[in-house]
Amino acid sequence: MSEGILLFIEQRDGKLNRTSLETLVAVQKIAATTGDTTSAVVLGQGINEVATEIAAKKLAKVYTVEDDKLATYTPDAYVGALKQVIEKLNPRMVAFSHTYRVRDFAPRLTAALGKTFVTDCISFRQDGNDTVFTRQIFQGKINTDVRVQSAPPIFVSFQAGSYRADLAEVGDAPAAVEALAVDLSSVDVRTQTEAPFQEAKQAVDLTQAPLIVAIGRGIKEKDNIKIIEDLAAAMGAEIAASRPICDNEWLPMDRQIGSSGQTVAPKLYLAIGISGAIQHVVGMKNSQTIVAINKDPEAPIFDIADYGIVGDLFDIIPALTAEVKKAKGE
Repeated sequence: MSEGILLFIEQRDGKLNRTSLETLVAVQKIAATTGDTTSAVVLGQGINEVATEIAAKKLAKVYTVEDDKLATYTPDAYVGALKQVIEKLNPRMVAFSHTYRVRDFAPRLTAALGKTFVTDCISFRQDGNDTVFTRQIFQGKINTDVRVQSAPPIFVSFQAGSYRADLAEVGDAPAAVEALAVDLSSVDVRTQTEAPFQEAKQAVDLTQAPLIVAIGRGIKEKDNIKIIEDLAAAMGAEIAASRPICDNEWLPMDRQIGSSGQTVAPKLYLAIGISGAIQHVVGMKNSQTIVAINKDPEAPIFDIADYGIVGDLFDIIPALTAEVKKAKGE
């Protein structure tokens, strides 16, 4: 048995991680240039709904792996299961979305197989028979091309936001779903999962948010965040921030966007009082629509914005909030 490209589908509590759909777009584009077939694999317990959802996309097959040791994520069990899956399917390439979970287990998986792992890629190009991957270094200032010369499979992960999830191709008919058996009896799961920290109730995964309202230094002081909260509530959006806002503890660190925070690609990114430093831009530049509000007409954020408003945010935001509520009939 030999597969072309095998895509790892990340799920949590039976819900698909949207970044897996972004990576699906990447592998579908690779397959279109190389002629490879593309299949997916889902690990866990009670994953039929996720498997059915991903099977609606343009895939040759969806493999499911269920075991009691996979009911809760642990790196030991995931490495043990995926190592057996890869040895059975013998793919040419294995692709992941570059999530915290993948960063936890995938390096160990590739080391166990003696393979190279090209991480956090933003794009690719085909050069003859080689797939060349593009990674960013120095906080997004420089792009580097990486060519893997070792024997397959090639392991690669794609940065969140590099591709648009809504562009994933749908198949003419649902892909077949096939259960794969693995033997994890000899796998020693050394990690014991504990109850989530109480603070986790306030944590937010901004990569899943379709609408984001982000604030920067232009908000001036913490008390002024209230007008942004009013706008976000009216829009049904999540609030995010540039690093200075989180460094000042005006918003929690899980709201930070940028090279040292989260990377997002929502349908709408509203940047309010954000100048557009490269460290922030690398975390949101792949948003589908970027709207910037800044009183400085020379602010770098306008270079990547689809729409820009030059003016005082303290005049613009209340008026914008009122218009959003009016449109909603509130």
